[in-house]
Amino acid sequence: MPDHKTASPWWASEQAKGSRSLILSSLAFSLMTVCVKQLNGRIPVTEIVLVRAIISLALTGMGLRLAGVKPWGTAKARGLLFARGIAGSIALLCFFQAIEKLPLAAATVLQYTYPTFTALAALFLLGESLRKRIALAVLMGWVGITFVVQPDWLTGDVQALPLIPALIGILGALFTALAYVSVRRLSATEHPLVIILYFPLISVPITLPWVIGTGVWPMGVEWIWLLGVGVFTQLGQIWVTDGLRRLPAARATSINYIQVVFAASWGWLWFSESISLWQIGGGGLVLIATMISLSAKNNQPT
Repeated sequence: MPDHKTASPWWASEQAKGSRSLILSSLAFSLMTVCVKQLNGRIPVTEIVLVRAIISLALTGMGLRLAGVKPWGTAKARGLLFARGIAGSIALLCFFQAIEKLPLAAATVLQYTYPTFTALAALFLLGESLRKRIALAVLMGWVGITFVVQPDWLTGDVQALPLIPALIGILGALFTALAYVSVRRLSATEHPLVIILYFPLISVPITLPWVIGTGVWPMGVEWIWLLGVGVFTQLGQIWVTDGLRRLPAARATSINYIQVVFAASWGWLWFSESISLWQIGGGGLVLIATMISLSAKNNQPT
C-alpha cells in the first residue's frame, strides 16, 4: 500500500508554536507590570529587580535539576550567555529609570522602539533578512503603540523631554534588542533554562549593592505582588525564549507588540483607567501588525 503522509495541522507548526509562546509571554509580562504597579512605588526599583532575580534563580535552578541539564551551558557559548545577562539587566534598569524620570507614556514609547532595533541587529549580527512584510509590521506596531500611550506631542500638549532620561530610555530599548538577538543566537545550541539562568545570575550582583544601601522591608500584601513579579517574569522568559527559538528575531519581537494591548486592557479592567479613541485605534493597529507577523511564512520572500 502507498505511504500517504498526513500534513500536520497549522496549529502544530513551528510558526504557530512560536507565535503562541510569544503571545503568552506578552500576557505574562503584562501581568508582571500589574504586580509592579500594585507596589505603588514604595519598593525601590532595584529591589524589585533583585527580588525578581532571586525568584527566577530559584525556579530556574529547580527546573535545571529536574531536567538534568548542566547550568553553565557550553564553553563556546558562555561569553554570549554572560552578554545576554548583562544586556537584559541593563535594559531592565534603564527602562525603570526612564519610568521614574519621564511621563509613563513617553517612557513606554521609547522602550517599545526595541523591535526596530531588534530587526536591525538581527540583520547585521545574525544575517536574518528583513522581509517587507515584517518591516511593515514593525512600523505599524510602532505607530499603534504611539497611539495607545498618547505622548504629549501627539495629543497637542507639546513638551520637550529631558535629554538624559530620554537617552536612557532609548539605551534601554537598544539593550533589550541586543538581549533578544542574543537569545535568538543562543537558542540554536543552549537549553532554554540555561539561557534564562544567566539573566538573574547577572542581575543579582548588579542590584545587590544598591539594595543594601536603599532597600526597604516589604510589608503584608507586598510580598504577594513581589512573588507575582518573579513568577510572571519567569513564565514570560520561558515563553519568549521558546518563541525566539522557533521564529526569526524581527518577526518575534513584532508579535510582542501585543503586550501593549494587554497592558491597556489591565489598566481599564484593574485600575479603572479610561480608554480613549487614540488607544482603541492604536490597539487595532497593534493587532493588525501582529496578524501580519503571524501570516508571514518563513519561506515567503516578502
